[in-house]
Amino acid sequence: MGDLGERLSHYHQQGFCSFHTPGHKGRQEFFNGLDFQGFDLTELPGLDMLHSPSGIIAKAQRRTAEIFGAEETFFLINGGTVGNQAMFLALEDTAEKKVAVERSSHRSVMSGLVLSGLKPDYLLPIVHPDFNLPLGLEVKKQQISWQGLSACHVTYPSYYGTGFDLSQLLDERTRLGSETPMLVDQAHGSHYLGSLFPASALKVGADLVLHSSHKTLSALTQSAMLHVQGGRISRTRLRQSLELLQSSSPSYLLLASLERAGEFALDIRRWECLREAVDELHRKVSMSFRVLSEEDVGTYGIHSLDWSKILINTLPLGIPAPRCVEYLRENFGIEPELWDSENILFMLGIGNTPEDIRRLTKGLESFIHFAPSIAQNSLKRETSLEPKVLPLPRPILSPREAFFARKCQVPLRESLGHIVGETISPYPPGIPVVVMGEQMTQEVLERLMTAGEGRWQGWDGFKNQTIWIVEED
Repeated sequence: MGDLGERLSHYHQQGFCSFHTPGHKGRQEFFNGLDFQGFDLTELPGLDMLHSPSGIIAKAQRRTAEIFGAEETFFLINGGTVGNQAMFLALEDTAEKKVAVERSSHRSVMSGLVLSGLKPDYLLPIVHPDFNLPLGLEVKKQQISWQGLSACHVTYPSYYGTGFDLSQLLDERTRLGSETPMLVDQAHGSHYLGSLFPASALKVGADLVLHSSHKTLSALTQSAMLHVQGGRISRTRLRQSLELLQSSSPSYLLLASLERAGEFALDIRRWECLREAVDELHRKVSMSFRVLSEEDVGTYGIHSLDWSKILINTLPLGIPAPRCVEYLRENFGIEPELWDSENILFMLGIGNTPEDIRRLTKGLESFIHFAPSIAQNSLKRETSLEPKVLPLPRPILSPREAFFARKCQVPLRESLGHIVGETISPYPPGIPVVVMGEQMTQEVLERLMTAGEGRWQGWDGFKNQTIWIVEED
């Protein structure tokens, strides 16, 4: 079977309880009737064409648009990444213009800047002091020059389920009479339907909205949707952008799973039965852990909260988060979405059950009793610890200019003051510490020099502590 296949089989047989993507959690019910070998087909007579749909794919996209409240929906088989990139390529009249972008955006947004040539004008999030994470955004404090923008791109909700006041941002655009398109990366809020969750970006009035349907809904991994409404975005240019970026050999298994994901998303009862179990988890463990909750809404730029994202901080117990993850994994077979030195994110999907949440609750309660025995590994946040969102480095080149510039690799310690030639992000969640084209600062350098063993994307010289810089004349 090969090493990769054997490792996948071994992992599957261990029977971990999933609190990570994909949202279907491996449950067969979402794929009944799908013949995975037989349906692995290409664009044959009667099966339509993804890039020029007029038959069954067009019908499926129209039905999906109805479900999510869009005027038109495009199926994506290259993941949410291609949706963020296509958003920027679809913009018109971009010469010498900027796009407002959250600094805490996913790295796919930064790659969209490279492809489009647009220059970013960053919106700065607020770092929550209890979690040391960028969880909120104060719209009133952003200096947005609407008339000089090709678009405004925001992330709603954040990876951790927090949302800023998107309606306020759209109201400001209306008040100023701007026609600037509002682009929303709603990758982690594909399930925002009905009153159980915050309002979707489409309902609030955004122009382009991305759903990573595999994250919380039942679509297969690498499946996503791009929704559009209004006249601020050229549909023709959007189609051309997607054709440029997406595979010419689309997977019909992914397409079929997207069609089904929309229908399953209408079954709100699947989420209703989870809410009570999540509330019970909060009641039982919030005295020992710091748990992000509804009480945090209205603070540090947090306007809404998705209860299906369970973010806990282990600092009150004095135990590093990786130790808690190890305990839950070994003793309860629980696999979280991500963790850092002090936070753990457990992500629910449409495939989770109340029993899964009760299992997590039991595991966290058990760890609370176990924690005193490992107190010698106590965790204390130093007051000098750098926040996750550092002061912005000075942009010297646009990301596109830096991407195509001549570069050389130098020891990291010698990079201060140079123009960085790669975008470096801790992963997850993929938020850049520095973007190519920016000047290396002391703050960023210190963060990278003390990076430790984390997983980093875009850092070619992580192991030997080197970095690519732009050669300057």
